[in-house]
Amino acid sequence: MGGLLEVGDLSLNFGGIKALEGVSLSVAEGETLAVIGPNGSGKTSLFNCITGIYRPTSGAIAWQGESLLGSTPDAITRRGIARTFQNLRLFHNLSVLDNLMVGRHLHFAKNLANAMLRLRGEEIRHRRRCEEIVEFLNLEPVRKSRVGDCPYGVQKRVELGRALATEPKLLLLDEPVSGLTQEEKEEFGYWVHEIRGRFGITVLFVEHDLRFASRLASRMAALDHGVKIAEGTPAEVQRHPEVIKAYLGE
Repeated sequence: MGGLLEVGDLSLNFGGIKALEGVSLSVAEGETLAVIGPNGSGKTSLFNCITGIYRPTSGAIAWQGESLLGSTPDAITRRGIARTFQNLRLFHNLSVLDNLMVGRHLHFAKNLANAMLRLRGEEIRHRRRCEEIVEFLNLEPVRKSRVGDCPYGVQKRVELGRALATEPKLLLLDEPVSGLTQEEKEEFGYWVHEIRGRFGITVLFVEHDLRFASRLASRMAALDHGVKIAEGTPAEVQRHPEVIKAYLGE
């Protein structure tokens, strides 16, 4: 058990419904791991357990060797894990830049004297970091636009940018290209590749689109009805009989 993130024998029950059953995963530093599976396979439930939204029924989740169980979502973010959501959770009445600034709030100094004096230096420093993300994600044309007025593909980039603004060590992407056009998928794939290479961020993402997941992932795991049915290289997982059955039926 030497990964950056270790999930061990994780189970999650909602009454008589088993959302996850004995799932184990190890995410190594610097890799891009995809978790695939049809709708309802438990992919988002896994993310919700890792990020503290759900408390698992049993099992272990360790981050850099320390347990995450019982930690709140904001505490987990402070420890270096950020995520995006399949259903976007943006502040639609704020500008693109201000949405990114929300991701910086955990880095603001909790210094009462600074707050009382309303020193601008710290805010300028954080805003400069957000401007770098705006440039990286090609958001300059809409940086001052109200997010609610932006196209869906732009909103996807904004949520990615907000997660990056927290300066994570591990980035969790929940169905990152759902609802995007083929061109937008290609662009998003480029940014995910650059995030790992340029910023050294480890990436764990869940995806229904097998083609997209296979292009990005160095390793892949497959879930079906809350159970891990395969793990290996993208080619190995896609050839696995249980994966073919889960996607295509008997």
